[in-house]
Amino acid sequence: MARAMSTPTGATSLRRTHVIWSLLAASALGAIVWLGWSAKATEQLAHLESLQCAIPAPAANSPRPAMVWVPGGELELGDTVYPEELPIRKVKLAGFWIDRTEVTNDDFAAFVAATAYKTVAERAVDPLLRPQLPPEMRLPGAVVFISPNSLSGKGSATQWWRYVAGANWRHPGGPGTDIAGRGAFPVVTVTIEDAHAYAQWKGAVVPSEAQWEWAARGASNTRIDEHAQPKAANTWQGLFPVANSGEDGFVGLAPAACYTPNALGLFDMIGNAWELTRDAYTPSHAVLASESLPTPEQARAKTLVKTPSQAAAPAAQHVIKGGSFLCAPNYCMRYRAGSRQGQEDDLAVSHVGFRTVVMAPGP
Repeated sequence: MARAMSTPTGATSLRRTHVIWSLLAASALGAIVWLGWSAKATEQLAHLESLQCAIPAPAANSPRPAMVWVPGGELELGDTVYPEELPIRKVKLAGFWIDRTEVTNDDFAAFVAATAYKTVAERAVDPLLRPQLPPEMRLPGAVVFISPNSLSGKGSATQWWRYVAGANWRHPGGPGTDIAGRGAFPVVTVTIEDAHAYAQWKGAVVPSEAQWEWAARGASNTRIDEHAQPKAANTWQGLFPVANSGEDGFVGLAPAACYTPNALGLFDMIGNAWELTRDAYTPSHAVLASESLPTPEQARAKTLVKTPSQAAAPAAQHVIKGGSFLCAPNYCMRYRAGSRQGQEDDLAVSHVGFRTVVMAPGP
């Protein structure tokens, strides 16, 4: 999850090493895990937050009511805030359907009920794949954001991220937390493997990086004050990671569709939860992984198959887009359509979710 967390502007080396498995392993020994969604200072705000937001009715006679049609066009992919967003390049895209919202807990629960699927976070870590991990970090679990009361030293990310045994999509904060009453919230603590499995069950695919960005831009290349912190999105207001005022209505993850949709009618493309794409992460836009992968099925196969030579190698990563509720001006300016980070394929995190696309004729 090295770069899936909020990262400090300009701190390239820290961005690249935030919560990779080796750093987590080093910090986990002797750490006291504090379970919960946020610091005690924000708990009173959190319990007053809405558990569901009204979603406007889809267009009459829509062939895919839970999705939005995105017309094709030529995307100017990328941005100029961080090096990995460059170079800005043109990518031609055919039209496609994309989910109106992030996949929710209710959506994912239906998939699990139908297939008995077990997510990556619900499985023990294979010691052959991660021999450097201590035994407690091979237990099923995920990385959870813990808002600290104060910071020490240079503000290492391990002060607000913890590997929590027992954390998964049903218990996103670990044991003692659950999703009861939170069916309308985006499903989190899922990996690219989990996203591919859900999408296949739905007859869909995980979007490519370019598809996701084109949809987030409203099928337009217009950039209007895009670098400013958005008002109609779930981001962090205050000094990250110790104080979130909740001015946008939420101090943590919000239910789907609580904010104004974009020009296409898509909700939460920016903020709330990072969203997985099917593109393997590359450090720039010079080459897009999707350009060398003819089909989404090949992308999924590449994610699932590991050779013995890959066993002890650093985890492969896929691109995530859109930022999350943890993005703040002082620490993460990734609440933009053109932003991107890499997310470890085998590490689930409490602020990463996804949506799906379908390649089919438009309305």
